[in-house]
Amino acid sequence: MNDASNREHVVIVGAGQAGYAVAVELRKLHYPGLITMLGQEPHSPYQRPPLSKAYLAGEVTQDKLTLMSGPRLQDAGIEFVGGADVVGIDRQRKCVSLGNGRLIPYDRLALTIGGKNRCLPLPGADRCNVMSLRSIDDVNRMRTYWKLGAHLVIIGGGFIGLEVAAVAVRAGLRVTLLESLPQVLSRVTVPEVSQFFEEVHRTAGVEIRTNAQVTGLEGATAVTHVLLADGSRIEADLVLVGIGLVPNTGLAEEAGLECKDGIIVDEFARTSDPDIVAAGDCTSHPSSYADRRLRLESVQNATDQARTAAATLCGHSKPYRAVPWFWSDQYDLKLQMVGLSANHDCRVMRGDPASQSFSVFYFRAGRLIAADSVNRMQDHMLARQLIAQGARPDPQRMADESIGLREAVASSQRPTDSR
Repeated sequence: MNDASNREHVVIVGAGQAGYAVAVELRKLHYPGLITMLGQEPHSPYQRPPLSKAYLAGEVTQDKLTLMSGPRLQDAGIEFVGGADVVGIDRQRKCVSLGNGRLIPYDRLALTIGGKNRCLPLPGADRCNVMSLRSIDDVNRMRTYWKLGAHLVIIGGGFIGLEVAAVAVRAGLRVTLLESLPQVLSRVTVPEVSQFFEEVHRTAGVEIRTNAQVTGLEGATAVTHVLLADGSRIEADLVLVGIGLVPNTGLAEEAGLECKDGIIVDEFARTSDPDIVAAGDCTSHPSSYADRRLRLESVQNATDQARTAAATLCGHSKPYRAVPWFWSDQYDLKLQMVGLSANHDCRVMRGDPASQSFSVFYFRAGRLIAADSVNRMQDHMLARQLIAQGARPDPQRMADESIGLREAVASSQRPTDSR
């Protein structure tokens, strides 16, 4: 093996799902150079999806979240630096600087720096019992307030808010969830699906208030009450804020990279600097599926785009053209979503929400563009194939449960008899 001083060096800033995937994929592609991965947290790369579900519930231990332990990273020839505060990128000198003064030179750089939770813009949002959830440490801190009968107020009815609500109410906490829009999940799905999940949560004991505008937080050292525009005053032992994510673009912007709602990358994950790639929640990428730029927050996007970034670092051309998909586990329900349903002009439902097993299929100009499936893995997997193929199955046949779904799709795509 060549002397380390003569080997090319890839530095990866960020040790989440995307950073880990870049490093591992580089080795799978037999990249011969040095790899250094810089993580802001002290922990080795770990899975984030279980944080709001199994880890919060105490069903899995912290070590089970780890994607690759320190010794395994070493064995793979990946140097991991935890607790690394990256404060700057010098593109001319080709090095990154850490808060402790250390400079790390690179030949090529990967930015997988994710995002940060959007803060509640109110006085008192920095109180000790007002939290967000994005890291192991966030969950560990939340657990200090996790007591039978404690009142948890969740601000935000997205995936994180609903997943935490499901875990909390099962653990015996009193839960009030506040959503500013008319339905929960309204940014990602249609009223039928939103209403289904609202009913499930209310039946489980969660109090859901929609059209709820939070106007204030009461309490000196800790928040004791959340105030709403309608005059309501909700008692709180713990407040979780889940109102979205802001991409981490500060480093890239200061380095002069092009950014707009994320770090701008091309289909090969290249930034405006040919020696720097980026992947994951922090990027805005061109999507052939959506025919526009997207910034996605999902494990699928982080992992698939990271593989493209690694290929680019190895000199291969592997365009990122994946159809986005997402999932959420709540109680005994698995919601799986593929594609983006915005701007659909037709939708049909297969199955009955009362059975807690159904799918909604979305079409635009005759083409299947998205599907939301609850406890229907086979529907989800077939929809992923069809959407990637640009298929145009007949909506009514897909909705008809007297016909098998694969048969419905196949028969609707057969050529008609012209006689």
